[in-house]
Amino acid sequence: MAPRVPKAELPADLKENMIKQLGEVPEPVEVVWHSPDVATSNLEFSARLAAWDAADASLKSFAHMAVASQVGCSWCLDVGYFQAQNENLDLSKASQVPRWRESEVFTPLERDVLEYAEAMTNTPPTVTDELYAGLLDRLGPAAMVELTAYIAFVNMATRNNNANGITSQGFSEACEIPLAERPQPSGAATTA
Repeated sequence: MAPRVPKAELPADLKENMIKQLGEVPEPVEVVWHSPDVATSNLEFSARLAAWDAADASLKSFAHMAVASQVGCSWCLDVGYFQAQNENLDLSKASQVPRWRESEVFTPLERDVLEYAEAMTNTPPTVTDELYAGLLDRLGPAAMVELTAYIAFVNMATRNNNANGITSQGFSEACEIPLAERPQPSGAATTA
């Protein structure tokens, strides 16, 4: 699928910086650059999120990938896995996020974070008092607030990418461990 909006031309310095950071320009930036105010705000807030440090980076990374997998944002899942590698996170775990319920590599805390990310992503959200309280008890208020805001932002980004028709750019192909695929819901028809 091609983006539903043609890519806009970025300023040369921004383009060069993106290529230095990621090896190529992320398509979401090129598409959203039709409104530089929106694109700049998005980039600035993303940078601020990256600087937050109350919640563990791996928990946020897993939450990001869980949201992307649930929403079906192949671009976010692709770049999230690539970023996990670049941040030296546990790739054997990160690769299993799309099938976290079936995988045995996650700790109880990681499982609860993945469940929380999906519960926040459901429409309507299905976060329970028990799930929230259990995470709050283990993470503390600052990390819980940060994790919640992070998941909310990722929901915006994944849905924005999907609506704009943005799909994987192949960032995760640089990772040694293949990314697992999300299992089909039980009773879902499969295509041959």
